[in-house]
Amino acid sequence: MATGTVTLNCARIKDPGLAAIDYLARLKLGLRRGGRDLCLASPNDDLIELIELAGLAEVLGVEVERQPEEREEPGRVQEEGELSDPPV
Repeated sequence: MATGTVTLNCARIKDPGLAAIDYLARLKLGLRRGGRDLCLASPNDDLIELIELAGLAEVLGVEVERQPEEREEPGRVQEEGELSDPPV
């Protein structure tokens, strides 16, 4: 059996649908049977979201790294209210 990883460039998949997810799942299964692994390179957000929605993120090996939300710097937080207001 051959071993190694097959890298699939997903950058050109613009509007993924269930057919694309089905293809990726079947490709992963076929490669696994042959002793190989599948690596998805450059998947767009729509493809990642659809893979997650289908419940195949773990199967297809997709790890999503989300950017943390921007937050205000400590010390720049402004609270509304008067000083005489009791704490809640």
